[in-house]
Amino acid sequence: MLCGLCWERFDHSIIFTWIGLLTASSLLRLLMFVAWFRCPDSERTPQRWERKYGFTLVLSAGIWGAGAFAVMPANDLLAQALVMLFAVGMSVSAVSCYSAYRYMTLASIGLVLLPCTLWLLFQSSAIQVGMALAVIVFASFVASATRKLAEALETAFLLTREMERAHRIATYAAQTDELTGLKNRRAFFEHAQQLFHDCQHNRLPLCAVMLDMDHFKHINDTYGHQVGDQVLRQMGVIINRSFRDTDVFGRLGGEEFAILLPDTSIEVALNIAEQLIQSIGGLMTGPVHRISASLGVAAMDIGDNDFQSLLNNADKALYRAKARGRNQVAVSE
Repeated sequence: MLCGLCWERFDHSIIFTWIGLLTASSLLRLLMFVAWFRCPDSERTPQRWERKYGFTLVLSAGIWGAGAFAVMPANDLLAQALVMLFAVGMSVSAVSCYSAYRYMTLASIGLVLLPCTLWLLFQSSAIQVGMALAVIVFASFVASATRKLAEALETAFLLTREMERAHRIATYAAQTDELTGLKNRRAFFEHAQQLFHDCQHNRLPLCAVMLDMDHFKHINDTYGHQVGDQVLRQMGVIINRSFRDTDVFGRLGGEEFAILLPDTSIEVALNIAEQLIQSIGGLMTGPVHRISASLGVAAMDIGDNDFQSLLNNADKALYRAKARGRNQVAVSE
C-alpha cells in the first residue's frame, strides 16, 4: 500500500527489490508455520520453535526497516511522513501480536523504526527532526507498554498453568482410590460402563473379574489397620502391573476389586486370574506371611444389554470360589 501511494515518488527498482525480499521472508515464515502445524503435539515446545520464530520475525522486521530507509526520498516531506506513518503502524502491530516475547518485540520495533528515525534526526529541517523526536517519544512509551503487557501476560500464563495443574490434581483425586492408587468405585463404574458399551457396539468379547481378599478382616483384627492398609497398597501395585492400559480396574471398597478385560476370551481371562492368584500368593507384609484372594470370572453375552448383570455373574462366581475353600478362581456358569 505504501509503495502504491508513493509510486511516483519512490525508485521503482528499490520497490521491486523490497517487495521481493518481503515476499521471500513471508514465505519462509509460512513454511515454518506449516511445519509447526504438521509436527506432533509433543514437539510443539517453545524450546524447539522459539529461535526459529524469533529469527524469521527479526528478519522480516529488518527487511521492512531497511526497505523503508531505502525508499525514503531526500526532499519530499509528504513521502517521508507517509513512510514514518507506515513504519509506526508496523511497530504497533508488533506490539499487538508479539507482546508475549518482549525482547523480540523491542528488536522488531527497533529494526523497523531506527533506520529512518536516525536519518531524520540528523536532517536540517525542523519538521524532519520533529518527526524523529516524535517517533522516539512514541517508541519509549511503546517500550514501557510492552514491559507491562509482557508482565501481565506472564502472570496470566502462570495462573493458567497453575489452574490446569490444580484441575489435574483435583480430577486425579476425585477418580483415584487414595490407598491403592487404582480407580475408585465411582471412576471404575464410569469407565467400565463406557467400555461395556464400546465392546457391545463393536461386538468384541468382554470379561469381568471380581477379586476379594481372603480373611482380610482377620488381618486387620490381628495385626492392625496399618498392616491391612499396607496389604491393600501392595495389592494396588500388583493389579496395576498385571493389566493393560486398555483394561479397566479399580477398588470397589474394602478388600474388593474389579477388573474388566476387553477383547479377551473367557479362557484367557481365566488364565490371567490364575496368574494373579500366584502373584498375590507371593506377597509378604510385615507379620503377615500368607496372603490370598478369591476371584470370579464372567464373560459378556453377545445380547447382554446390562453391565451390572455381568458384574453380578462375576460376583456369584467369586462367592463360589470362596465356598470351595478360597484362594482359587471360579468361572460363571
